[in-house]
This record gives sequence, structure tokens and C-alpha cells, in this order.
Amino acid sequence: MPDQHQQTNQSFYDRISGAYDFIADSSEHKAREMGQSGLGLKPGDRVLEIGFGTGNSMIDLAKLVGPTGKVIGVDISPGMQKVAEKKIAKTDLGDQIELHIGDARNLDFPPNSFDAAFMSFTLELFDESDIPSVLGEILKALKPGGKIGVVSMATVKTGDKSSALEKTYIWMHQHFPHIVDCQPIDVVTLVAAAGFTIEKELDMEIWSMPVRAAIGVKPE
Repeated sequence: MPDQHQQTNQSFYDRISGAYDFIADSSEHKAREMGQSGLGLKPGDRVLEIGFGTGNSMIDLAKLVGPTGKVIGVDISPGMQKVAEKKIAKTDLGDQIELHIGDARNLDFPPNSFDAAFMSFTLELFDESDIPSVLGEILKALKPGGKIGVVSMATVKTGDKSSALEKTYIWMHQHFPHIVDCQPIDVVTLVAAAGFTIEKELDMEIWSMPVRAAIGVKPE
């Protein structure tokens, strides 16, 4: 049964699903595409996306893996799923894509099922204590040598200064988590701690806030 944090996230994203592309994707898409390219996907690959949202990444990933590949998405929000289904239905990629409602802390896939996994602005939505479980489930679902790409709002690197916007965002998350639902995370350290070997670390900024993509590999 979903816990309170999960139910709050589901309700929030159900409400904003119809406007999400306008609210967020216009600023997030470059970072998302940066993480996708870092995976180095090949035709025929089988890819898992956690937090597929309105389906933009699913469409991009399906194009990268081609007609012999498969992209399977898991999200908590039925509202997002409906938006994604309508968007995918306008393409010729429907046979390559599957959408599921589920809990990333307890994935229902056999071990060694995927060549790659992707998350974009999703991992930081989980409670800090749940992040190792999410990454552990993905590690189990990937084939040996499979890659994970995680794009997230990022903590400031040692020696760098936080922007005023980032400080405000962190304060808002601490005091009003029901309004500001995510927080910057040290994504590279978290992915490495889950058992992945870090292959790449990619950086950019959105509105003066650091965004980082960690590309990790499951050991053979």
C-alpha cells in the first residue's frame, strides 16, 4: 500500500499532469537529452525509465533503440500516464513502448532484464532513505554491463558557491515540502554507493541551479 509521501507525490503529479510540459519540460529537456545521450543506446536495446512523466523521454528513447528495441516505463501517477499515452498515440512508436503504474522501490521485473535504465528529475523526489532502495531495484533489473543514467538537481560541488535561487529552493523544500517536492542531491555519490561504476559525470545549469547526470555501469 502506498505510504503518505508516495500518495502526496501521486496526487500532486496527477493534478499538474496536463500542464507539466509547460511548467517544467521547457527548461528540463536539454538536461534530459544530455543524460539520454550519455547512455550510448544501441538499436535493439531494452530500456527501463523510472518516472516517465508525460512521455517525452519514452519517445526519445524509443527512437534511439529503434523498432527492434523496447522501452518500458514506470511512474506513480495515473494522470501522467494518460498524458503520455495520448502523446505516444500520435507517433508510430506505440509497439516499442509500455507504460506501467508502480513503485520504483519494489520493481516487478525479473533480474537482468534491461540493457539500460534512465531517470530524469525523479530520483530527488524520493525520501532520502528510499533512494538506495530505488537504485538497488534498478541495479537488480539491469543486465551485467548495463548502464544507468540519472539526471537530477545537484548539490553544489566543493569549492563552488550556491546561488541565491538554490538556497531559496532548499529552504522552501525544508519548510514547505508539499509545495517544493524535490531537493538537490549528490547523484554521483548515490549512484556509486548503490554498486554502479561511474562512467561519466555531466554538468549543466538551469536557472543558475546545478544539474548533473551520472552515468553508471553495473559490474560484469
